[in-house]
Amino acid sequence: MITVIGTLKGGSGKSTLTFNIGVWLAMAEVDVQLIDADPQATLTDVCQVRREEGFEPQLLVRDRSALSAEEMAAHAETLIDVGTADMDALRLAIALCDRVVVPVPPSQADIWSTQRFIHLVRAIERETPPDLAGFINRGDTHHAVRETNETAAALVSLPHIRFLKPRLSQRTLFRRSFSEGLAVFELEPRGKGAQEFYALAAVLYPHILK
Repeated sequence: MITVIGTLKGGSGKSTLTFNIGVWLAMAEVDVQLIDADPQATLTDVCQVRREEGFEPQLLVRDRSALSAEEMAAHAETLIDVGTADMDALRLAIALCDRVVVPVPPSQADIWSTQRFIHLVRAIERETPPDLAGFINRGDTHHAVRETNETAAALVSLPHIRFLKPRLSQRTLFRRSFSEGLAVFELEPRGKGAQEFYALAAVLYPHILK
């Protein structure tokens, strides 16, 4: 399966999510490759840190030159981190993928951005549109803050995108683990961040758990 992790806005947590999923799939002994098609190359950087620290499993990460049907068919799972800094790569990735996963931070601006991204995805010429799914990323952990739930409610109402109930919260753990070249569940296996990630992974990859 070819999965694009994409949005139109920076700072949505694309690279962090792609990295964590990649580590999880590799731990499940899935043949997975990561494609870093974002010129910022954050995903490449964190995989380099992981390699230098000697953490296992190592991840295969490639650049935008791997965006071809032949290259991606050679692996059971492909994860593509791509943003608007390279619109040609973004359009090509969407044209080739099976699904697009959209991390949506809790704000009205991110809902508007998601609406525009949905239009972009559906405007790309292909026989059938890819599966398009969105979830709340970097949600607030304080129950008195309503913006996270309000954004989730707005995301549910958007057409042509499937709402995923599991959400990832705004936790320092995600930033700290990423900077160390570790997945969140490697740094704190019993932490809340790990539990949130497991819930999301179970929805995205139910076939891996059967």
